[in-house]
Amino acid sequence: MALLDIRQRAGYLFLAVTLGHILLISAQISSKSGVPVLEEVTFGIFAEVQRAASAGVNGIRHVWTGYVALRQVRRENEELKRQLAATQVEVQQQRALADRSRGLERLLELRDRTTLQTVAAEIIGAGATPDFRTLTIDKGINDGLRPDMAVISPTGVVGRVVVPSARAAKVQLLIDRNAAAGALIERSRAQGVVLGAGDGGLLMEYVPEVADVVVGDVVVTSGIDGIFPKGFVIGRIEAVEKSGGAYRRIVVKPAADFSALEEVLVVVTPTAATEAAPGGTE
Repeated sequence: MALLDIRQRAGYLFLAVTLGHILLISAQISSKSGVPVLEEVTFGIFAEVQRAASAGVNGIRHVWTGYVALRQVRRENEELKRQLAATQVEVQQQRALADRSRGLERLLELRDRTTLQTVAAEIIGAGATPDFRTLTIDKGINDGLRPDMAVISPTGVVGRVVVPSARAAKVQLLIDRNAAAGALIERSRAQGVVLGAGDGGLLMEYVPEVADVVVGDVVVTSGIDGIFPKGFVIGRIEAVEKSGGAYRRIVVKPAADFSALEEVLVVVTPTAATEAAPGGTE
């Protein structure tokens, strides 16, 4: 066993001496370029190590630069998205203001066309049930409003004031089941009564069977009810049906779009029928 260890040590020593001689010889022998072989080999090895290290550093630098650039692009994209969202909101606001301006212009045109005294009001609420169709406006007793004053819009008749308070008022829409208005066919002057159907439509009843009535005729207020001034548009006839007896049942499509109302006019001037009635305004 001891002999084997001695041989192994002798072998290692021989190998070390051989390598030492080779290194000494390499250090003394020059290559074709005049550089010692040992120095050339050592330089080549370290050059490859440096090349690998440099490539790794460059790769890391490239990845880091790409990451930083990507984050910058992401921040710019987020900023652009925020700017786009703000622009879209601003466009919607401008469109809403433009729509509001057009609505107010139509309301002013209606006020200019009529000789009636009116009060402009903005809608601030609506009834919650379909059976009782009402809305709330921002004008009331302090603005001269009283019960049974007519409410109109540029497109047609809206309804009447039913419950005014100091600074607001409830308006019963003409399409309410309990609403009614004296009416006539604009073309033939046939008279009747328009009633609210409760489903967003209107019915014109008590029109004689022999009256000249056709689909498409315009229905306007007659003024005989003492609430609505004469001649304001109620709607257009959609269907004419026989109701039995001497009268017809007529379906009328309202001229006013009750789902899109924003501003209305309240007529504070008494109608001719109100003035002629006993106790009417002098």
